[in-house]
Amino acid sequence: MEFIQQNLMWVTLAAASGGMLLWQTLKSSGVKNVSVGEATLMINRQDALVVDVRETAEWSAGHIPAARHFPLSQFAKHLVEIEKLKDKPVILVCASGNRSGNAAKTLMKAGFLQVFNLAGGMRAWIDAGLPVTKK
Repeated sequence: MEFIQQNLMWVTLAAASGGMLLWQTLKSSGVKNVSVGEATLMINRQDALVVDVRETAEWSAGHIPAARHFPLSQFAKHLVEIEKLKDKPVILVCASGNRSGNAAKTLMKAGFLQVFNLAGGMRAWIDAGLPVTKK
């Protein structure tokens, strides 16, 4: 008890940090995050569809080759374009993994069976030295 009183600031910080991690885990609603390595295996072995939900300026600066571009602000409009791919793995990508998590939840509610969020988003992809295209 004496330790807690003397280190109240650090104990509070640790508790808050743990709470935020728990919140992120609970908030994910079944959306599975995949690493860059797992994503490349899914793309190469299972012909996974990659959907980039960043805005147009971000997309134009560089994106994963063969990715489809459905900005999050217009995501619902594009669902009909991939409706027939409900049984295929779909990997959602944004800059860091936050916006794509929201899009993943939308796909799951629409009945898509294999929905994945690229952990770390395009930053992780680029940091891994994987190809990016502007075409």
